[in-house]
Amino acid sequence: MSRERKKAAALHEKMQILRSITHSHAMSNTSIIMDASEYIKELKQKVVRLNQEIAREEEATHSHKENSFPTVSVESLGHGFVVNVSSDKSCPGLLVSVLEAFEELGLTVLQATASSTDTFRLEAMGGGESQADNVDEDAVRGAVLQAMRNCGADQGDQ
Repeated sequence: MSRERKKAAALHEKMQILRSITHSHAMSNTSIIMDASEYIKELKQKVVRLNQEIAREEEATHSHKENSFPTVSVESLGHGFVVNVSSDKSCPGLLVSVLEAFEELGLTVLQATASSTDTFRLEAMGGGESQADNVDEDAVRGAVLQAMRNCGADQGDQ
């Protein structure tokens, strides 16, 4: 096969691939290229729309995090508590601050699961010593919330 025929065959094969990728039904090379050009314009518009959607979602997520508050639920277990803490924000030392709040109340953490990457989650089960028998759910909730506020205030000072 001559060199020109090989080039023509290679060009024809590439045009058929382009035709397939762009879902063109055209037969002439010129029409295939025109369809490919339109297809590229459509793809560019899709990219712009997707980037706008991503920006809106990131903005909504960011504003949600800015306005969210930590949640603390406390359930009494007779001589102890089950405490669930959830916050969309975390700061260094938050877990330690919360555990210190338990200690100040006389609660001993018997079992805990914690996560604190971008968000903070803690589920803890604690038992009380003799002085903790007088501690109620509201006192535990208040102490945990205060520990979280203190951690946030310490971050603002740095």
